[in-house]
Amino acid sequence: MGRLFGTDGVRGLANRDITAELAVDLAVAAAGVLAEAGEFVGHRPTAIVGRDTRASGEFLEAAVVAGLASAGVDVRVVGVLPTPGVAWLTAHTGADLGVMLSASHNPMPDNGIKFFARGGVKLADHIEDAIEARLGAAWERPIGDAVGRVIRDEDAGGAYVEYLLGTIDQRLDGLRVVVDCANGAASAVAPAVLRLAGAEVQAINDAPDGWNINAQCGSTHLEGLIEQVRQSGADVGFAHDGDADRCLAVTADGAVVDGDHILAILAMALRDRGRLTHDTVVTTVMANMGFKLAMQGAGIVVVETAVGDRYVVEEMGSGGFVLGGEQSGHVVMSEFATTGDGVLTALQVLAQVARTGRSLGELAAAVEKLPQVLVNVQGIDKSAISVNAAVQQAVAEAERRLAGHGRVLLRPSGTEPVVRVMVEAATHDDAEQLARAIADVVSAELALD
Repeated sequence: MGRLFGTDGVRGLANRDITAELAVDLAVAAAGVLAEAGEFVGHRPTAIVGRDTRASGEFLEAAVVAGLASAGVDVRVVGVLPTPGVAWLTAHTGADLGVMLSASHNPMPDNGIKFFARGGVKLADHIEDAIEARLGAAWERPIGDAVGRVIRDEDAGGAYVEYLLGTIDQRLDGLRVVVDCANGAASAVAPAVLRLAGAEVQAINDAPDGWNINAQCGSTHLEGLIEQVRQSGADVGFAHDGDADRCLAVTADGAVVDGDHILAILAMALRDRGRLTHDTVVTTVMANMGFKLAMQGAGIVVVETAVGDRYVVEEMGSGGFVLGGEQSGHVVMSEFATTGDGVLTALQVLAQVARTGRSLGELAAAVEKLPQVLVNVQGIDKSAISVNAAVQQAVAEAERRLAGHGRVLLRPSGTEPVVRVMVEAATHDDAEQLARAIADVVSAELALD
């Protein structure tokens, strides 16, 4: 059996993989592990619990709350709120634990359980392992006044909105914005923040019904946002995912501005204001070479990590860096947040647009991206990539043909028997041809029996 926790909590098909019973057990185990680690010494433990808009989040929320309260933890239930909002509230209120019920950008039938430690940071791997090991173990149940109490906080969203507004010192008056809320956790927060900051806002996919989260909308389906920005004559569009920890953007003429562009815009904005620590930005190995060249030209150092926002956050913490993110739209600004925050990202980008008087398209043009093609090769022995001579020869041949004007990356999936073949080249056709050629060799050489 594989590890229960992935790179972003426990995730799977709701009521099949992620059941009420599992939710209760995880909550009880988390409380027990943190208590044994001395996290609750000298005080009655508290927890923040939030969720996105999935129908399954309703019963999973009830299960997590029941598990925590039965283990002696006082629970503040904040309802539908972005993941970064739960992380912020965990830190802001001094809670010992935060729990977010969401499967992020995954389809509606999925759900997940994500934990935050005190301070709103993700749990360390060894704590997650200890929680998993404790599942189903015998435990001493508190009784009487030792059981946890449950309150519902109707003001949590407003407090989060107020906090976000305090992160910018630039009004957004006159800017016309379309925001795609993915029928998810951003549906109330994102339009409210942008309007209060002065922008003229048109919200789309902001009517969640429990079933329509991420349904052909949000950061994984930008077509509707592009069309609405063009039709409305808006200056910019933003798209979030189901739990609003991602942000992608669209220019006035409908061009996509991804996480690489956004990171570059924010890195240069922070550098110009003397706030980019060590003149360094953290990203993953999937960042486009065009991003790296743009940063090099701007005198900004790029530090790379493995794919996954948790690895970006870890590197930021160890190096004392203030900005990092992923091409997918996870952007972490540690001055304000402990995790990727899509609404915060949109605010900061708009503030730079207003501050400079330049359009989003002009700001994003600092990054001239190389065409990038990604091919997933399934059903193969991913452990043999680095030792298979034919695969290595195929990669070397592709790199020879690129002659320094592109790159090749083979990345094994962390959860599936899949290898991701990524090629960047001067033209899309070149990238496609080389990626397919390498993928064919990987498939032929490493196919599982």
